[in-house]
Amino acid sequence: HLSIEGMAAGDGKLVAVIGDEDTVTGFLLAGVGHRTADKSNFLVVKSDTPLSVVEHAFTDFTSRDDVGILLINQHVANDIRHLLKTYSKTIPTVLEMPSKDQPYDPQQDYIMQRVSAMLNTES
Repeated sequence: HLSIEGMAAGDGKLVAVIGDEDTVTGFLLAGVGHRTADKSNFLVVKSDTPLSVVEHAFTDFTSRDDVGILLINQHVANDIRHLLKTYSKTIPTVLEMPSKDQPYDPQQDYIMQRVSAMLNTES
């Protein structure tokens, strides 16, 4: 499995993924997947996936000590924007990314909104 080395005193951290089937499959093929008997570091979101499942996965991944980065498709992030707006931890870092079918909109990305706010207050 792919991990981020050296993030916390040399401990490897996992990259978690929440996204559509193509996105998650691509990351799994790249070696990001990690599964134990009771948990994994990815969630495939389909049109019939309940919002509560996505919310639970976000809350779980962002509270785990073994996750360093959470990658989430922006169209999925839009569905749980209420959780993203209140998320303030640095690690795991949450990064929004486009999907094959949904273009990326930097105006909706909460990290880009924070960067813009910081740059506007500095001027």
